Amino acid sequence: MPAPSRLAIATSAVTRLVKEEASYHKELEQQKASIAKLEQGGGDENAEYQLKQERRALEETKAIFPSLNARIKEALAKLEQQLEQDKGPGDQSTPEEITKAKEAIAGAKTALRETM
Repeated sequence: MPAPSRLAIATSAVTRLVKEEASYHKELEQQKASIAKLEQGGGDENAEYQLKQERRALEETKAIFPSLNARIKEALAKLEQQLEQDKGPGDQSTPEEITKAKEAIAGAKTALRETM
């Protein structure tokens, strides 16, 4: 099996980061729901501690987004640059790789727009 092309590597990096960002958004929503449930239930003596811990976890999750967005932007720039380089003579990328790269670019741009 031949080694993956530079375009394929850049594409998978962007795709992975976009999936990671979506996962953090899902985690953020779960934490918000957990906090709301604890705020409503609150009869147990440990509830205040749990609520404090959940709020801390929520803030830690929110703090991840700026650095993650910066990594997505960096990977996106590398992918776009690689795609431009592969358009020239001696193109080593397959049409399938180019299509996947364009889809990854569109997905990354959508993810970045949603977080701003």
